[in-house]
Amino acid sequence: MYIVIMAGGRGTRFWPRSRISTPKQLLDITGERTMIQETVERVLPVVSKDRILIVTNREQLNELTSQLPDIPARNIIVEPIGRNTAPCICLAATKIDRQDPEAIMAVLPADHYIGDEKAFCSCLEKAAEAASLTGSLITIGISPERPETGYGYIQFDALEKTEMEGLYRVSNFHEKPDAGRAEEFLRQGNFLWNSGMFVWKASTILNEIKEHLPDAFANIIKVQPLWDRTEVQEEIATAYKKTESISIDYGVLEKSKNVFTIKGDFGWNDIGSWSAIHDILKKNRDSNALRGDVVSVDSNNVLVYSPGKLTAVVGLKDIVVVETDDALLVCAKDKAQDVKKVVDLLEKAGRENYL
Repeated sequence: MYIVIMAGGRGTRFWPRSRISTPKQLLDITGERTMIQETVERVLPVVSKDRILIVTNREQLNELTSQLPDIPARNIIVEPIGRNTAPCICLAATKIDRQDPEAIMAVLPADHYIGDEKAFCSCLEKAAEAASLTGSLITIGISPERPETGYGYIQFDALEKTEMEGLYRVSNFHEKPDAGRAEEFLRQGNFLWNSGMFVWKASTILNEIKEHLPDAFANIIKVQPLWDRTEVQEEIATAYKKTESISIDYGVLEKSKNVFTIKGDFGWNDIGSWSAIHDILKKNRDSNALRGDVVSVDSNNVLVYSPGKLTAVVGLKDIVVVETDDALLVCAKDKAQDVKKVVDLLEKAGRENYL
């Protein structure tokens, strides 16, 4: 099995810590190591480092290679521009398919939190077995704990028997629902959160992309014979200029009739905003998660990240405070998703020094 880690995102919801050259996956958001380092470390019981491929971009390349010196340089794939997940996955698959068309590839984001790493590795191995046995596209779904409106959902057929226990055929994908639909999904019992983690044969996903995204396939497959040659980056740039930006979910999985899911129960969180960080960090008796030199008075359910200076919070509730050398963020916890709007405003104002 090969592991493909997608590490090219900007992480705008984690401003002001997350910046273009050092987005959240390159930061120590959840622990002492950075998120990309944690992602690599947790899969080492399953694969060796020479079978880990990382897809990133030019702005992040130097910092990423500095953080992961043991990952072979040939395994770092550099996208010239962001084109969402379908082109990213197609590009990585051409490299793996050239080495071994029957190889299994697992696709993982670089910025997820996994509480039970042993259970996660077991789930990966089971998904790899299913992908090899069935020749199908395997998604890892998360058993929902609440009627969450911030995640997409996978609907599966609980009655159809498959070749493996715990493997279910996917009947539909659903975008982020409103509260009423999310509650209904939980009541029905055959819905999982879409984790954005996938396992399949390299040859299988290339064939699916060829069928459902023929233009993207035609552009990117031209890179395959050039992987060991100096002109490969020029060919990637040419291919990406011609290829539309589209997710693997929308472009392939929602159209394919060959998708199955396996339940994953390993303490997963996609770390989508600062409020998610508050959920997973250790908290004091007032439900405050405090990092840095922080004094809290009559405050509850607060997240404070302030390593640079003494910070005092008084009489606050459900608030996020994040301090860096050049910026300060204060927002309501339930508005943490909207931090990306700050980044949008800074971009429009041309304030690149804060991006």
